[in-house]
Amino acid sequence: MTLKTILSAAALLLVAPAAALAHPHVFADARLEVVAGADGNVEVLHNVWRFDEVFSSQVLLDFDKNTNLVLDPAELHEVGETVRASLEEFGYYTTLTHDGKPVAVSKPDVIHVDWKDGQLLMFFAIKPAVPMPLKGKLTFGVYDPTMYAAMDFPSDEDLVLMGHFGNCKHKVVRPDPDEVIAENKSTLTDAFFDDPAGTDMSRLFATRMEVTC
Repeated sequence: MTLKTILSAAALLLVAPAAALAHPHVFADARLEVVAGADGNVEVLHNVWRFDEVFSSQVLLDFDKNTNLVLDPAELHEVGETVRASLEEFGYYTTLTHDGKPVAVSKPDVIHVDWKDGQLLMFFAIKPAVPMPLKGKLTFGVYDPTMYAAMDFPSDEDLVLMGHFGNCKHKVVRPDPDEVIAENKSTLTDAFFDDPAGTDMSRLFATRMEVTC
């Protein structure tokens, strides 16, 4: 099975048994820039993802059609278009909430893909699908609900607020897995960890930016 087939079917995943989907097999460093507009709404979010060398090399093998061991511009474009189509149902791993309610995101116009130092990079801008006013409590994060891809922010500075946030207060939250499990042991059953489709409970483990306005 080629990576392109897997991307279309399972959203940027490598071949793996379904029971193993609750454990990360793809690793990426993420950066998220949240931009607020002068109209008092979240305007756009900029994502930057850098994937691990093993996953990157697999992408190279599957998309290097002319076998020159380089991803040429047309091949990079194909990677981006494949990911743009396959990650739509997962909201491009970009998660937003407003007063505890999830906010959908719109499909990005393009996912730019590059190759640097043996690693695959992706850059794209995404917008809330509905107006997201700077009122109440807002959260922003990047995570894979299937828990197959581990999306990590190397430092708190990789979660950034930009633009017109005014007097809003913010903090980066990095949940302690042991505390999350202890607090939710009644719902974090074996079925949760073995569910190949993932569940919304996986968001409890994800690093996020919390903003209060």
